[in-house]
Amino acid sequence: MIDVKDLNKEQAAEELKRIAEETAKADVAYYQNDAPFLTDAEYDALKRRNEEIEKRFPDLVRDDSPSKRVGAPLQSAFGKVTHRFPMLSLADVFSMAEVEDFIAGVKRFLNTDSDIAFMCEPKIDGLSFTARYENGVFVQGATRGDGREGEDITENLKTVAELPQKIADAPDVLEVRGEVYMSKADFFMLNEKYAAAGKKTFANPRNAAAGSLRQLDPEITRERNLSIFAYTWGEVSERVWTSQEDFFNHLRVWGFPTNPNNRLCRNTAEIEKFFADLMEIRASLAYDIDGVVYKVNDIVLQERLGFLTRTPRWAVAHKFPAEQALTTIRDIRIQVGRTGALTPVADLEPVNVGGVIVAHATLHNEDEIKRKDIRLGDTVIIQRAGDVIPQVVGVLTEKRLAGAAEFVFPHTCPECGAHAIREEDEAVRRCTGGLTCPAQAIERLKHFVSRDAFDIEGLGGKIIETFYKEKIITGPVDIFTLEKRNNGSRDDLFATDDGLHLEAREGWGKKSAANLFKAINERRRISLARFIYALGIRQVGAATSRLIAQNFESFDNFAAETEAGRTEKLLAIDGIGESMAHDIVEFFKEEHNLATIRRLRQEVTVEDFAEQVNNDSPLAGKTLVFTGTLARLTRSEAKAKALAAGAKVAGSVSKNTDYVVLGEAAGSKAKKAAELGIVTLSEEEFLNLLGH
Repeated sequence: MIDVKDLNKEQAAEELKRIAEETAKADVAYYQNDAPFLTDAEYDALKRRNEEIEKRFPDLVRDDSPSKRVGAPLQSAFGKVTHRFPMLSLADVFSMAEVEDFIAGVKRFLNTDSDIAFMCEPKIDGLSFTARYENGVFVQGATRGDGREGEDITENLKTVAELPQKIADAPDVLEVRGEVYMSKADFFMLNEKYAAAGKKTFANPRNAAAGSLRQLDPEITRERNLSIFAYTWGEVSERVWTSQEDFFNHLRVWGFPTNPNNRLCRNTAEIEKFFADLMEIRASLAYDIDGVVYKVNDIVLQERLGFLTRTPRWAVAHKFPAEQALTTIRDIRIQVGRTGALTPVADLEPVNVGGVIVAHATLHNEDEIKRKDIRLGDTVIIQRAGDVIPQVVGVLTEKRLAGAAEFVFPHTCPECGAHAIREEDEAVRRCTGGLTCPAQAIERLKHFVSRDAFDIEGLGGKIIETFYKEKIITGPVDIFTLEKRNNGSRDDLFATDDGLHLEAREGWGKKSAANLFKAINERRRISLARFIYALGIRQVGAATSRLIAQNFESFDNFAAETEAGRTEKLLAIDGIGESMAHDIVEFFKEEHNLATIRRLRQEVTVEDFAEQVNNDSPLAGKTLVFTGTLARLTRSEAKAKALAAGAKVAGSVSKNTDYVVLGEAAGSKAKKAAELGIVTLSEEEFLNLLGH
């Protein structure tokens, strides 16, 4: 694998894309199916490399990056629950030095040198839940899901004996959040029972807990003897606590179990001791933990610190050191992604690594295989860190079988046979088959109907694959002509087939076919942001699609700029760099892309951008630029407040700028504002406009 410092920009972009695709698949396997195919160390290694590359190339940060993603899309077996306050994940660190860096970052943001108290909590290896109480009565339970929407597990959560059904003297509305887990003793008893009955056993207590909580029959959940620890809150009508420690006191009064090993630490030395103490007792605990969570104790400071894209600035997860095991490589196979990237995957002799059965490992690319000299049949060291993915960290060449040949990376696509080329200085070999390659076409179709795109319920991955192979759906437009073709209406007047008749297919019926057509027709109107995201433009994720929609306001405006090859307006958007702008323009140079868009727009209506903002704010819809050093706010706080008031924040001054907020030592931006006649604001005036 090429060292991050040696990557060029194109190599970095390709690797970020590969990591995004790999981790997305792993998230579905882990969060949705409770069947991870990557070990913790593999997943964490991918996230760490992603973070390193993003730090070096901040303009290449993808909107589908694992640094911006929480959980995975939902299964359809349960109803959906929209979280009024998102259930975000935490950033991970793996050493005390990184913990110290995190604390230093908190202090910098708050502009203080004083010690800050942190609540330190064992990180439970279970399934996150939220329990909603209204007037003291439990009314709804949900999983984390993708952070915005979770699965409705109300009936199953009611079977957990430790969860109070009623609480006294609580706010009228209270969401208590925590972790559902299965104790080690209950896990072993369950597996013994399943093994005796000839059933498949669970890999670890976390999977057993998640699988138990997602049973369609609550009585099965009841039999599994699940436990909980509560540790935070979601929506609350009145916050009656002032710190994390105070919140735990309230939880215990209300009858919720909290971890007895939680400890308030007032400086770095106390935090380090807590971590060491927990490491010592980890094996003796009745439940699995995979690290420690550190949270700023003071709620006011938490609110000042706020959030990054998917993680709070005031908390971090300190993962335990990696665990290793030996196993052998059964096979090396090649997966083809949506962009044609060929990714090697090692199929392993299953091995237990720290309680998780590991059977697969990503090998990243052909350079990684060569660098580590990985061959079929090799005995390898597998490492996992934390709670998600493994990696091959070394080969025991002394155990290599005689005659084991070097792995030859294919120069043709295993899916379509097209040439697989590797551009100069690129780490990834890519199929040249384009949309003629079934792997790419199928993955693009899956993306098109995915949650953040057209979100067509009932058109899942397996159905897409089947319909593509049978040439029922070969491109996005075919989705919207499906009902017409099903009933025998075709463009070809001489067609003799009277229709597809999905309802007559095995596994289908009139109701299921009607439900699919209804779901498709409900998506014939789509927001501009979703439509742009659905197109699958390289590097353009959901968040970037929204930025584009916000700044161009209509698809016609967006297409006019990009088809003309102009990037000026794209580059003026904070968060879009040269590489991404180039990929957007290149997408609109391809005639087959333009033809697909034209045909799509005959089938669907793309709505102009309309954002819900605080219209009472004088900053709503305005574009602001900050320059110089602010006295009362950090730059991060100022931007966050502006965005919350419905403003746009740009990185440079242009004729489209409404206000330039001047701090001390304002430089060239202040000068340009004066030249363009743009209104400038002092920090005090900016705060006054915010209503402070």
